[in-house]
Amino acid sequence: MGISMDGKLVVAISSRALFDFEEENLVFEQADDRAYMQLQRERLDAPAKPGVAFSLVKKLLAFNTGDTQRVEVVILSRNDPVSGLRVFRSAQHYGLAIPRGNFTRGEAPWRYLKPLRANLFLSTHLSDVRAALAAGVPAAQVYPQSAHASDAHPGEVRIAFDGDAVLFSDEAEQVYQQGGLTAFQQHELDKVALPLPDGPFKPLLAALHQLQQANVPGMRIRTALVTARSAPANERPILTLMNWNIDIDQAMFLGGLDKGEFLREFEPDFFFDDQTGHIESAARHVPAGHVASGVRN
Repeated sequence: MGISMDGKLVVAISSRALFDFEEENLVFEQADDRAYMQLQRERLDAPAKPGVAFSLVKKLLAFNTGDTQRVEVVILSRNDPVSGLRVFRSAQHYGLAIPRGNFTRGEAPWRYLKPLRANLFLSTHLSDVRAALAAGVPAAQVYPQSAHASDAHPGEVRIAFDGDAVLFSDEAEQVYQQGGLTAFQQHELDKVALPLPDGPFKPLLAALHQLQQANVPGMRIRTALVTARSAPANERPILTLMNWNIDIDQAMFLGGLDKGEFLREFEPDFFFDDQTGHIESAARHVPAGHVASGVRN
């Protein structure tokens, strides 16, 4: 019987999102891929340092117990196969059970997301992220310069999401762009009883909600909605989540306040937002990724 990804949380991730290959990437940018490959070959036995999304991956894999595999992490990378060998060795060094990878040596890897049944794609390449989102796969561009996750919550996967254009569609954001704050607030009051349309990351939130139901001893998921909305536009997102039958642990309605300092206190393993300004603010404190969707993108 063939192995199936159905029913699992599947995370596809690029090499640079999982490990710190910034020094090697600089060689690639300054020379060519052969110089990069030679450097990776010379460092085959030197484990790469953890990257921005390392904590997220490590904690998600902790939901696998015994013969029950609830989470699959797959390397999906523009790297070459030789560099891929170092990636696998680095994963083994850190005890990350990652048996699968696809290394395309420069070609766009996003086409393999559908066969993988991926619930999330993390990459440093914006073009790959855009293509994945267009194909219906939740995806974010990882900012390699982001701060790394706190180690204060070893038993919790902490994930923070923006609302509009991430968990929800950008319907309301379009109104705001066209008519300003007053038009936006009136629109939300008029439609408060109508659930917001699905955004690109609703499937990931649903998969995380399902994973949480597994009740794995010693591990849990804590989610947060971190949005620039404020009252009275706070009601519709919460009512939408209720309509989806998905619980979220924390909601921050910041009314335009800078998100970075609030995220610093929440200490997520990852934060997703569609606005680069919010990501740049967040990245000073926490791992962050840009969701290139919606009218602002």
